[in-house]
Amino acid sequence: MRDIVKKIIIATLLLEAKLVIRKYKPKIVAITGSVGKTSTKDAIYSVISSGAHVRKSEKSFNSEIGIPLTILGVPNAWGNPLRWMQNIIDGFFLVILPAKYPEWLVLEVGADRPGDISKLASWLPVDIAVITRLPEVPVHVEFFDSPEAVIEEKASLIGALKPGGTLILFADDVRTESLKTRANGRTVIMFGLAQEADVHVEHIVPIFGQNEYPEGMAAQIRVGVITAPIEIKGAIGTHALLPALAAVAVGSVFKKGLTDMLVSLGKYVPPPGRMRLLRGVKDTLIIDDTYNSSPAAASAALEALAFIGPHFASAKKRRGRRIAVIGDMLELGRHSVEEHRKLGKVAAKNATLLLTVGFRARDIAEGALDHKMKDKSILQYEDAEKAGDELEALIRPGDTILVKGSQGMRLEKVVEMLMANPEQAPDLLVRQDEEWKKR
Repeated sequence: MRDIVKKIIIATLLLEAKLVIRKYKPKIVAITGSVGKTSTKDAIYSVISSGAHVRKSEKSFNSEIGIPLTILGVPNAWGNPLRWMQNIIDGFFLVILPAKYPEWLVLEVGADRPGDISKLASWLPVDIAVITRLPEVPVHVEFFDSPEAVIEEKASLIGALKPGGTLILFADDVRTESLKTRANGRTVIMFGLAQEADVHVEHIVPIFGQNEYPEGMAAQIRVGVITAPIEIKGAIGTHALLPALAAVAVGSVFKKGLTDMLVSLGKYVPPPGRMRLLRGVKDTLIIDDTYNSSPAAASAALEALAFIGPHFASAKKRRGRRIAVIGDMLELGRHSVEEHRKLGKVAAKNATLLLTVGFRARDIAEGALDHKMKDKSILQYEDAEKAGDELEALIRPGDTILVKGSQGMRLEKVVEMLMANPEQAPDLLVRQDEEWKKR
């Protein structure tokens, strides 16, 4: 009975969303990919919301229910049937009565199962489609026949592009590069670290602030022949700059000046749980990357740990360690053992102390041991609470601590235990809603 009611609610909200799109005809930017969708969505919103009425997907509303909720401008009601009824009523009035509706929608589009995006593409008229990184083994691959099937599902967003629309792609990934041929005469803009990209960055360095804590990344951004300095505060890692590059690519479609776009990006703050820099207890630095995990994202996070860890320790004039707390990467299916072992190799190269959390993460430990990481430098735990409790006693001043794992591992609990200001957790960490706290 519960499933039937859920299907009715989703079908009703979807119908209302289609009618709202047909009535108000907003311009639409849709973002998909396997890495960095939410950060990219937020950065794009920062650029195009200057001087325009724009609505974006809240948090990670990117599913069959999240996208209609965004279009209708109503909240997730979780398990409250009265609130769901109110959402349907609000949607009904939006359809039949005049309203001041956003000129632009910035929508994050996910693909948890086959058909998720292709169904959406059948009715959503997209003006600008942005596809972020598509790594070799993407998240959610467990529910698809192959990694290539995931890529095909993501690529189906191109079919939603209007004639005269724009396709924006990640230049550093050959899988994304190959999608250019599907543009069918539409404008294509490439962004990334590659020199040949239409929008790219170079000369990347960390930014340090008060008390010698890193605050973000600085670089030179190049758009065609124009260059300018860019700063992203709050997150670390080369890939933390990519959402800003995608946003500049979108802004260029509007003929916005680079200087104006960089001013707008000054308001962009990377979302919680995406390589966010937090102060830890005992004068330590936390890299909070607990929103979710996949092989490509986890490898990039470990490389960022190796990049910023020595900078932080040097600034603190201490011999700080690079500590990686890595949880299970879920939904990898038959690729799970191999990818966890591969990540162990990356951890052995970039971390001095490794803590694994979860059953699958044992293979990370095995991979690290196979690549000459000492047994005494590897600790294994079954749950986040135990790992956080023991790590709090182990850390030393000057340590840099990366915390990374799939959503189901709830590693934000580790971050909260190690934060210098845990009272700020509701504002700075992922999954702080009461509904999540009950799980």
